[in-house]
Amino acid sequence: MDGQASSRTPQKSREKMVKAQEIMTRRVFTVRRDSKLQDAIAAMLDHGVSGLPVVDEDGAPVGMLSEGDLLRRAELGTGRTRPRWLSFLLGPGKLADEYTHTHGRLVADVMSDELHAVAPDTPIQEVVLQMERHHVKRLPVLQDGRLVGIISRANLLRALALAASGLPAASKSDDEIRERLVQELASTEWAPRSLLDIAVRDGEVHLYGTILDEREREALCVAARNMPGVKAVHDHLVWCEPTSGAVLGLPEEPDQPGQPRR
Repeated sequence: MDGQASSRTPQKSREKMVKAQEIMTRRVFTVRRDSKLQDAIAAMLDHGVSGLPVVDEDGAPVGMLSEGDLLRRAELGTGRTRPRWLSFLLGPGKLADEYTHTHGRLVADVMSDELHAVAPDTPIQEVVLQMERHHVKRLPVLQDGRLVGIISRANLLRALALAASGLPAASKSDDEIRERLVQELASTEWAPRSLLDIAVRDGEVHLYGTILDEREREALCVAARNMPGVKAVHDHLVWCEPTSGAVLGLPEEPDQPGQPRR
């Protein structure tokens, strides 16, 4: 497991580093390589899960079986069909492998042998990075080669819900709101801080200045909306196209927290 810790973001340094063991599901349902595929599908339906770790005779994880592995099946008539010329180019080995996948009756015939896993002390940032990098929806949690839990996207959603419910209370002054917002933007790599002027009056944030990419506009409004105590966000920003120098501003529309700006 590889990962990089951020050393330049003061915001993150103050936050609690959430670890995999804090959000993982500890009761893990597994299936063996030599299990019948029909039994594995029944287990997934019974337990309401979309994937199962596959273990060997000693209980050591050796792969994963997921819903995605079951999309191409002869029973459903969803096996791949190709022109004869393309099948010729692919060769008999590839076609034989696909036949095994679509017609096999054992978990070993269908499962993914590539196992991506994390350790109990893996930071949640690395967990998300692994999911994105390997395009998977769940990661087994291993300790000394032993399966101790599993993290799915549902676990991440529950962690997000808890984090959202623990947001700080509303700030008591305009100065506090502005300071929080300035600190938040300073922790990012995209905000054009030197081109911005932020004013807060009666809990309403006014954004002035120049942006060099139109996508920065919505990101700045999102950052302002997320500040505790903010009642509305007013967008006075103008967009300057770096190549041509053309300047464009959007009509100001007060933005209520939690509502779209336009």
